[in-house]
Amino acid sequence: MIWDPLLLTLKLALVTTLLLLVISIPLASWLAHTKSKLKPVLETLVSMPLVLPPTVLGFYFLVAFSPGNAFGNWLNEWFGIKLVFSFSGLVLASILYSLPFMVHPIQSGLSSIPPSFKEASYLMGKSKWETLTKVLLPNIKPALLTGIVLAFAHTIGEFGVVLMIGGNIPEVTKVASIAIYDEVEALNYGAANFYSVILFVTTFVILLSVYLINGKSLKPFWK
Repeated sequence: MIWDPLLLTLKLALVTTLLLLVISIPLASWLAHTKSKLKPVLETLVSMPLVLPPTVLGFYFLVAFSPGNAFGNWLNEWFGIKLVFSFSGLVLASILYSLPFMVHPIQSGLSSIPPSFKEASYLMGKSKWETLTKVLLPNIKPALLTGIVLAFAHTIGEFGVVLMIGGNIPEVTKVASIAIYDEVEALNYGAANFYSVILFVTTFVILLSVYLINGKSLKPFWK
């Protein structure tokens, strides 16, 4: 079915973005406020997907989680977890590959909040979690929105990582970017154009909406 790759792409982007949001908020908060000597190392690891070819990350995923590898075989035998050529594998790879697109905007937003906000919250008896969720995050809504949308849009456009770890299994791992590649190889330019136009329009509308919304809301929150 021609819509299957698009629906699978949407499902992958939604699942990845939701999980990234849960992971990225505490991680970005730690990076924004910590004075640990390990901060540069962790920031480097988080940022690696920005410069690392996606096929490199996908290759090491394939090697690490393959049933022919000791670790992949252990996961499969003891827990029944098979990540290679599966939707779960696509999600895990997408989380790591899109991580900086969610972490960086949130970290930047949290770093821009005046320290007095956090100090005042602590003086009022709020816990660190309450301070984060009820004081800090509500003041970085544009940064949160940017992170969510960038992660979602980036996941939609993934190719190298999903091809290496997921292969090309219809209704399982064949997302829209893979479908475009297949149609071009088959010289079926009409179908390739169909997928390409939908992805182009979708990402354009999403990004334009973010710029329009943030353009209206990006005002100094401490005034």
